[in-house]
Formats: sequence, structure tokens, C-alpha cells
Amino acid sequence: MPAHPPWKGRGAVSQPPGRFAVRHVEPEPPAPDDEPPPDPATELRPLAARRIVSRNDSPDVPFDRSINPYQGCEHGCVYCYARPSHSYLDLSPGLDFETRIFYKPNAVELLLAEWSRPGYECRPITIGANTDPYQPAERRLGLTRRLLEAFLEHRHPVCLVSKGVLMRRDLDLLAELAALNLCSVAISVPTADDALKRILEPRVPAARARFRLMAELTRHGVPTGLLMAPIIPAVNDAEIERIVGAAADAGARHASYVLLRLPHELKDIFTDWLEAHLPERAAHVMSLVRGARGGRDYDSRYGVRQTGRGPYADMIGQRFKAACARHGLRQGRDGSGLDCGLFRRPGQRQLELSLG
Repeated sequence: MPAHPPWKGRGAVSQPPGRFAVRHVEPEPPAPDDEPPPDPATELRPLAARRIVSRNDSPDVPFDRSINPYQGCEHGCVYCYARPSHSYLDLSPGLDFETRIFYKPNAVELLLAEWSRPGYECRPITIGANTDPYQPAERRLGLTRRLLEAFLEHRHPVCLVSKGVLMRRDLDLLAELAALNLCSVAISVPTADDALKRILEPRVPAARARFRLMAELTRHGVPTGLLMAPIIPAVNDAEIERIVGAAADAGARHASYVLLRLPHELKDIFTDWLEAHLPERAAHVMSLVRGARGGRDYDSRYGVRQTGRGPYADMIGQRFKAACARHGLRQGRDGSGLDCGLFRRPGQRQLELSLG
């Protein structure tokens, strides 16, 4: 589908059909004297999930289980590798992904049921591996906070990945979890350039607000790190040293990065965005992307999908490693050292009290 002139506050400039769509209807182009259509509004829809904990066995992902209380994300980050998941709902990974947001009202109930299973093994669970748990809908719905309350009550370790400063609301829970060595946080900051942020991730707080959040988390004793994701060739790669340094100044303990990934429909969504916002360098950006992906737009193989390969990818890796060393940051994500021995299976505490 042809790209649309950029919508204010939206990342995608196109609405391609999902890869499973059987039929797709394109609207007629407007007549010259037609009123411009209104900006697309956000719709929140409940999604009755059958399970809440997703598992993976990827050797290049630093966790093996995760929770996403939302599907779709109003932050509108054009680069988001979760966009293709909207195809499973027969919706577009383009504008639909950031305007039709699904939430899982039974998330806590499903989590408690998972923890109650006889064979359940306690290991850290990551919240926000795909879509942001602190996107705007969370202010109204509070799903992430309810999940954190369950993690604290049952002493289960949790890792959070977000770029939403609404996390500040939950500092009380995070501080209690951290005091028990049950919590780690990674804050995503791909750019500190306000002008670039407005078109790259339009509904995300400014980088300076995220760095302030890092500092607050650190003051509350919450282990905090930087996730620079994604690094986009010839778009934000010049900012590596600046962002790593700012994160270290804010108290980050560790840092990691991901090179731009373009699975499935995301390739067309991203190239449409390039042509709309950065046409003068679009060809160069994609040339560097393909140079780091073995000549293709994307290489999904384990071991190379996160960081790429080849001279450009090696140079990015070396620069990031050097920046971390210069500022005393451990490279990689945290979570492996969290305490799994405090876990209380649902119902266990009540039994202990009755026996006492």
C-alpha cells in the first residue's frame, strides 16, 4: 500500500496488509477538494489470553520466559520488531499496530495459575520483551503494576524492559523487589536527538526523561541498565558513545545493544518511513543494513540476528564495547543473578500461616 504523508504523533507512514491476509481493500485516493481525514485515534481492546508466559530457547536472548500484557504499542516506534505480530490478528503491522492496542485483562490470573502448576520451576521472567509494559494504556489500565504486585507477593524474580517513564509510578514496588534481589531494569534509549526521536519513536518520552528515570531507579537501589536498541546505520549510530556515557552518568550498571532488525513486513514499513523522513540517505541506510546482514534485508539466524556480521557490524560492536569499558559498564543484560530461592507458590503462604 502506498505510503501516507506522516501522521502527527505516529511512526508508520504506511498500512501494509499482514502477511496472512486473504483480502485487502485499499481506500480510493481522496479528491483534491476533499477534507483531510482526521488523525487516527487509538482503540483499546480486551484480549482474553489463554496463557501469559511465553518461552523461548534462543541462545542469543538473555531470558527464556517473558510476559507481554499488551499487544500492539502506542509508542509508535517505527523500527519495532514486534510489529509483525499484528498479522496474527488479521491487522496491519503498520498503523494498526500503534492504534489498535490489545490488553490482557486476565494476565494476573493466568500468571498465578502458571506459578501454581506442580512442575513449575522458578526462573526470572522478563516483562516487556516485545511491546512496552509502560505504554500510555498502562496509565489507565494498570496491568503492569498488578503483575508487579504479584511478583512481590510471591517473591518471584522479574526483569523489566521499557522506555516509558510511567515506571516511576511503580518505584515503591521496584524498590521492595530490588531489596530482595528480585528485580532488574533495562531502559531503552536509541537516540538522544529530540528531532530524530519525534519521527523515530513519536510517543516516547525524551531521552533526558529516561536518563532521569535511570537515576531515580538507581537512587532507589534498583539495578538498572541501558538497552540501545536498535542501532540504525547512518541514522543513530553516531550517538553510541554519547548515549552510553549519559547512561553511565545516570547510574546504569550494564549496557547492551541490538542492530536494526527488519523481519517480515517491518522491512517495507521501515523503508517507507525512510523515504518519507530521510529520503536523501535512504539508499545508503539500506545498503549498510544489507552489508551487515549478508546482502539481505534481514538475517534471522541465531548468533547474527541481534548484532549482524561483516565490517560494519564488527565496527559497531567494537565501538560499543569500547564505550562500555571507558565508562565502567558491564556489557550485557542483567537478571542471571536474581534470587530464585525466595519464591512462594500461590497458596503456600496461606498454608504456612494456618500451620503456624
